[in-house]
Amino acid sequence: MTLDRAAGLAESVRAVAAGEVTSRQLVTEALARIEAAQGSLNAFRIVRYDAALAEADAADARRAAGVRLPLLGVPVAVKDDMDVAGEPTAFGCRGDFPPAVADGEAVRRLRAAGAIVVGKTNTCELGQWPFTEGPAFGATRNPWNSAHTPGGSSGGSAAAVAAGLVPAALGSDGAGSVRIPASWTHLVGIKPQRGRISTWPRGESFQGITVNGTLARTVADAALLLDAASGNHPRDPFRPPALDISAAVGRDPGRLRVALSLKPPFTALPARLHPALKARVLELADTLAALGHTVEEADPPYGQIGLSFLPRATVGIAEHVRDTPDPALLDPRTRGSARVGRLLSGVPLRAARRAEAALQRRIGAFFTSYDVVLAPTTAAPPPLVGSMLNLNGLATDRAMIAACPYAWPWNVLGWPGVNVPAGFVGDLPVGGQLLGPADSEPLLVSVAAQLEAELRWHERWPPLRPTADSSAA
Repeated sequence: MTLDRAAGLAESVRAVAAGEVTSRQLVTEALARIEAAQGSLNAFRIVRYDAALAEADAADARRAAGVRLPLLGVPVAVKDDMDVAGEPTAFGCRGDFPPAVADGEAVRRLRAAGAIVVGKTNTCELGQWPFTEGPAFGATRNPWNSAHTPGGSSGGSAAAVAAGLVPAALGSDGAGSVRIPASWTHLVGIKPQRGRISTWPRGESFQGITVNGTLARTVADAALLLDAASGNHPRDPFRPPALDISAAVGRDPGRLRVALSLKPPFTALPARLHPALKARVLELADTLAALGHTVEEADPPYGQIGLSFLPRATVGIAEHVRDTPDPALLDPRTRGSARVGRLLSGVPLRAARRAEAALQRRIGAFFTSYDVVLAPTTAAPPPLVGSMLNLNGLATDRAMIAACPYAWPWNVLGWPGVNVPAGFVGDLPVGGQLLGPADSEPLLVSVAAQLEAELRWHERWPPLRPTADSSAA
């Protein structure tokens, strides 16, 4: 038999374990869908055709020998900022990057769980922007409307999962880069606690603001991938206590106090919530209230949190630019941000890092009154492809802040957040994010699963769904 492309991660695991389908069949079908979609969606930078099939055969042999693993034989994708042994890690850049000599820790853990990494997905240059396009690979497009971006910087992973090319994928989130593309492609996107999924060989990715996270169509699939990828390298600086996130799916969260936060955090440039998107988030709030939660408008005391973000983000860019084989090939905006990062790498960076503990205390006190924050994930629906590509630095910042002012504070705090689909503005998906304090992934996942059971968002598919036999769906 074959498995319908609508089957998610958990169903694929079950079918392989039961012998209803082989890993080779699943991987062959995924590779065919990827190939069929590459011309229209352009989700992948690297596709591991031969290697993935060889690994699928090995997985089938292991299953036949009685081996049972959490993701044995199931195809997944990872973002191209993660090392996969034998493949370059270009991170959206042009240039001749050498093959990685070893898997990054998150990829190593996925493989140890039995997953087959079929490829590496596209991302904008060094993950800086909420779009996924550039001269290194072209434009990645949104399966819901190909004239629009799937978001960024994990846009390739989001497009691949939304179109059903793979059942789930890893992305990374430094200012919303999992949650933003999840919201704009109708997916669940989990940004976990800092250190939950290792970013090794960079123990502190972008000075600690970037974490690895998961994208899937359902809460259960996103949690399953998160559990499989979680854990630490011995030299990781952040090592949160282990959690069983999947166990929270379907668990009654109890009656919660939900803060509905519609005001954008402090930004130096103006941002305004799109009225139709606001209406979708208010509908999420109404659903939570109907489920028995107490919902009231309240905003976390963010203060001047942006002053703690900028030095860490730009110093992180400067660190990555140093490692590129030819910085002259980089976008002028990237080189400009790296120059700023070099200027801020001393006293301003140290002050930004020191400010984190005070921010955590102040905003943490907010969670004595509320259990969960519900906020928009973005302020606008997904922009058109190309609309931010050729802007200068200041114009890009203005456009980016106008569209995406809500996600980045939780990167400064290092705390978990989950994007959930909130519906559509026209034919374009939008999302809301559930935010909590340290180690609150189980609570956020239980609330997200409660919403999913009510709203059934995973039953709606985009029009651009390539089939395994390369014909249009």
